[in-house]
Amino acid sequence: MSINWVMLDERRGFVPLPGERVLFTSPPRTALALQTPNSYPGKTPVSINSPGGVAYLTNQRLVYLPTASTPQLQSFSAPILNLQDTHVSAPFFGPNVWTGILQPVTGGGIPPHHAFVEIKMTFKDGGAFDFHTSFERIKETLSQALESARETGRVTGQGQGVDLSGVHLDQLPAYEDIGSTAVAHPTTVIQRPVPITPSYAHQSRPANNRQFQPLDNPISRPTTGQHFQPPDEPPPGYEEAQQSSVVDHLEESVRRS
Repeated sequence: MSINWVMLDERRGFVPLPGERVLFTSPPRTALALQTPNSYPGKTPVSINSPGGVAYLTNQRLVYLPTASTPQLQSFSAPILNLQDTHVSAPFFGPNVWTGILQPVTGGGIPPHHAFVEIKMTFKDGGAFDFHTSFERIKETLSQALESARETGRVTGQGQGVDLSGVHLDQLPAYEDIGSTAVAHPTTVIQRPVPITPSYAHQSRPANNRQFQPLDNPISRPTTGQHFQPPDEPPPGYEEAQQSSVVDHLEESVRRS
């Protein structure tokens, strides 16, 4: 991280480093805020703000040029690999904000007792998610190049002295761990319950689409050719029931009187 160390150019904005290429340019009303995180207060808090400017992503660093420069902030730059925990916040009201934790470089204009500084960029005209996507792709590619250099013994420690300007920044394929064997877990299939319906529901309808009609009960309906004749005698016990009913009625009338 460096403050006021970017070489400016009236036509191009800033002078690129050897092998440096600009890969993303933000809208001109992008605000910048640098401050000491609450967890790292330090003795002398850092607070640098710019209400608007342009942010550039290159294959090596992040560069910010304010629209109106001040003695406190004329330019800002930070190596890509020095930015950690970056993310985009999308509030309900207001523009999207890109936030991260920055590790300052030696002699970059930040007091040495500050191990970390919080960086916050507010994209008032949009572009925060595009910026973040480009940043993460560049950072992943540079991190893989640095890790490859460490494995081959070309660099140790933090990677100082590694030339990252020639790293190919085309989008890499998805990472696949071929060193480990995936274990296939059996998949449990849950069968849908089958409703139990009456047996007549599965009977096929006649071909003429007539609705199903229940069969006649041979006991309740006389057979063909027979005519119903009413009985000519009272049923058994009819007279006794009538007499008992008359006696009960008389007794009930006597009790009421």
